[in-house]
Amino acid sequence: MVARSLEVLGEWWTFLIIRDAFFGVRHFEGFQSSLGIARNVLSARLGKLVETGVLDRRPDPNDGRRIEYRLTAKGKALLPIIVAIAQWGAEHMRCPSEELPYQFFDRRTGEPIPPVAVRSVAGEVLGLRDIGIEVLARGDGPDCLDDGAEAPIAA
Repeated sequence: MVARSLEVLGEWWTFLIIRDAFFGVRHFEGFQSSLGIARNVLSARLGKLVETGVLDRRPDPNDGRRIEYRLTAKGKALLPIIVAIAQWGAEHMRCPSEELPYQFFDRRTGEPIPPVAVRSVAGEVLGLRDIGIEVLARGDGPDCLDDGAEAPIAA
């Protein structure tokens, strides 16, 4: 599953595009302006995210000449990963004098989001020593699509 997921998410521009989509960026020009990404790279990444069902591409309801990109349910399911990466970066990759660029908070209470963690069914935070892994099958490659069809063979 990890390898198959990285087929879609493995390029670092991808996470920045998804992050910006969570921040409300909807148009090609908005992503390009925010990220400073080359048009051809952005076009390819957006195409891959649409093709794999992470983003939906549709005419802008306010201006039918423009295209809008929106997170699908599959894309929205990446929220915990985006939050976890941002929290990890804030803790481990930030220079001591550097200000945080943003912080996630609960809109209902205004409280900061606690660190994303792996939890037990009872809600207890689990560490590496607390987690067991059972290998159920080998074959963690991009050999199928969500609909069960075989993936095209790469040239």
